[in-house]
Amino acid sequence: MKLIQSFSVDHRFIVPGIFFSREDSVGGDTVTTYDIRLKRPNKEPVIDIAAMHSLEHLIATFLRNEPEWKDEIIYWGPMGCLTGFYLILKGSRKPQEIFDLVLRSFCSVKEAKEVPGTAPENCGHYLMHDLEMAKWYAAEFTEYLMAHAEDSCIFEYPRTERLITESGMQFFDS
Repeated sequence: MKLIQSFSVDHRFIVPGIFFSREDSVGGDTVTTYDIRLKRPNKEPVIDIAAMHSLEHLIATFLRNEPEWKDEIIYWGPMGCLTGFYLILKGSRKPQEIFDLVLRSFCSVKEAKEVPGTAPENCGHYLMHDLEMAKWYAAEFTEYLMAHAEDSCIFEYPRTERLITESGMQFFDS
């Protein structure tokens, strides 16, 4: 079975950043998925589940209310591995072109007084939130992004050459 695109990236070398993951055509329109990675896979502790849930609510709400971008937002949600989020937008942009949007969305978390949508009628697990830890992770990520804004490594997946044998076995050469 063919690996999906996000599994074909060598996770041993991913750093936090904003990465182009894939581009698809949906009903004749282009949609682009971005990997918003907060943690180094398999090297750093993952994001606390309650904080991840709160970040999902806070940033999804910010993005869907952002005047310049709200009509471009298709999806914001957590990765199953708890190291980051997926952002799906209409159109095709380089990761550098959404840097400001991502930075502002994480900066907005520090101003939050509560997590939106945390009533039982709004959320499937309304008790599993942690605003203070969400603020901590958001601050950590914004500091990282600002410190590395000029580094291409936060916008480009690590390059590895994948050698495939005739039998279909894959080997990595980094």
